[in-house]
Amino acid sequence: MDTPQPQLAELLRQRYAGVVPGRVARVGAPVTELLLSHRSVRQYSSRAAPEGTVELLVAAAQSAASSSNLQLWSVVSVEDAELRRKLSVAANSQAHVRDSAVFLVWLADLNRATRLARAHDIEPEGLDYLEMFLMASVDAALAAQNAVVAAEAAGLSTVYIGALRNRPEEVAEVLALPEGVFALFGLCVGYADSASAAIKPRLPQSVVLGRDRYQPLNAELVREYDERMTAFYGEQQMQVPAGGWSLHSAQRVKNAASLSGRHRLVEALKARGFGLR
Repeated sequence: MDTPQPQLAELLRQRYAGVVPGRVARVGAPVTELLLSHRSVRQYSSRAAPEGTVELLVAAAQSAASSSNLQLWSVVSVEDAELRRKLSVAANSQAHVRDSAVFLVWLADLNRATRLARAHDIEPEGLDYLEMFLMASVDAALAAQNAVVAAEAAGLSTVYIGALRNRPEEVAEVLALPEGVFALFGLCVGYADSASAAIKPRLPQSVVLGRDRYQPLNAELVREYDERMTAFYGEQQMQVPAGGWSLHSAQRVKNAASLSGRHRLVEALKARGFGLR
């Protein structure tokens, strides 16, 4: 362990708004710098991504860990402009779903496993359990994050689109998803239209990192983080959430109405053939 290198130290300062860990390993500094530089970008230029970008990102995605190597995920590259428009509408009319150079939809895919099992005369009852949907979701997220790292290493910007889960039936219809396949989230990839947004501060490590046991919530540290996030939004000329980050977060989980339609996910998943037992 050692004090971080200058560039790494500056990125840590930005990521934690000045409240940085005391000592950080130098190992893997270049890739760590790339990870610490991540920021979500929602405005894209009309510049096309290099030929073969989708294939490169999928190769990176398929290099992620997969539980039992079952590979229970798929991805759709949405290239048709009208399909992009429909998905943008389903995702609260987010323009970047239409405008990014690449738009990928990541899927929990139990359909392929079902077909493989039946090809071997096995009725896949095990796929009816919640564990298998959870496994597919985790694997898809790991794969997508690999793709994000590969995209950003190539000078592209990204942002995830969780709002596809607001209207899952519409998304399934647009993408012609068969039973046992569910759209988990989208991913915009492209060249930023303007200067990249600043690195958004995260909670201090002392809030999220436990040593040998769970770390209980420290109200004072959260209050200090509220202050740092309020300052950040002001510096970025963004709307400051009333009451700070903590109240904004609390309101986001207040009730079914605050979930933007996602309170229906169990219903939607079961209608698409997921047993969730």
